Amino acid sequence: MRVLSIVVAAALAAALTGCGGDRGAERAEQSTGAGKRLSIATGNTTGVYYILGGGLADLITKHLPGYEATAEATGASVENIQRVVKGDSDIGFSLADSAADAVQGKGAFTSPQPIRAIARLYNNYTQVVATADSGIKTIADLKGKRVSTGSPNSGTEVIALRLLKAAGLDPDKDVTRQALGLPESVDAMKSGGLDALIWSGGLPTPGITDLTTNLKAEAVFVPLDDVLPKLQAEHGQVYAAGSIGKDVYQAPADVATVVVPNLLVVNESMDAALAESITKLIFDHHADLVAVSKAASEITKENAVKTDPVQLHDGAKKYLGG
Repeated sequence: MRVLSIVVAAALAAALTGCGGDRGAERAEQSTGAGKRLSIATGNTTGVYYILGGGLADLITKHLPGYEATAEATGASVENIQRVVKGDSDIGFSLADSAADAVQGKGAFTSPQPIRAIARLYNNYTQVVATADSGIKTIADLKGKRVSTGSPNSGTEVIALRLLKAAGLDPDKDVTRQALGLPESVDAMKSGGLDALIWSGGLPTPGITDLTTNLKAEAVFVPLDDVLPKLQAEHGQVYAAGSIGKDVYQAPADVATVVVPNLLVVNESMDAALAESITKLIFDHHADLVAVSKAASEITKENAVKTDPVQLHDGAKKYLGG
């Protein structure tokens, strides 16, 4: 599903973005011909955030009277939170570890950020893919290799740097690190410009499917079970054990990996009725989201309330009963 065409000129779109603070209040007084604009901050164009964000935008536009939504390609988690806080986006996808850092004022955030969760969504699976001739079989084997650690200010970058440190590697000294988005990382792998890439995304991620389809046996997945205990010791149970089934990318065997939940976040100042309506929309039209991306099949009301340490928005709480 493609994101709906933008219906206003770029200058007007810039004036109407944002939901937090004064900019959000100002925009609430304005509308496009079809209704108020909502911007959804997603991620790389070949990742699940972007695909699923487009599906959510379509649902909002079709089923939420008075609103027109668009999905915006971004660097993902950290950038999305920054955009939601500044009022540049109304809704953002984020990995739970990045969102936890945001509310606690840790990591990339120097102070607690005013965000709330609409719902816990699906799990992201950390996918480390190397070329067969690189000899990479563990994260520690990335030493001296050319590695993409994801877009700057992305959740992938947060996890990638933590993986390297958990394996005893210095990200700035022990690897030749390239901060590339997924499309660029896949192209570099195909052309021989990278030995490995690290990606955190839902299953299947279209960009990883493209890579494995093209490289076939030359693309190998690196298991992560050996570094999980160190990750949990340093950062808590937000990191959990998971598995990438062999059928997902037609691999020879299942691969042990690290799983992190995804959250849909908004500014704490979002109108409660709007937050409730968006939450309801996700579950009323859940089948439509699954049709866009199989990752959405993991979204359940039971898990939606499990957003700690990020508080549920009052509107979402009213619908979910959390």
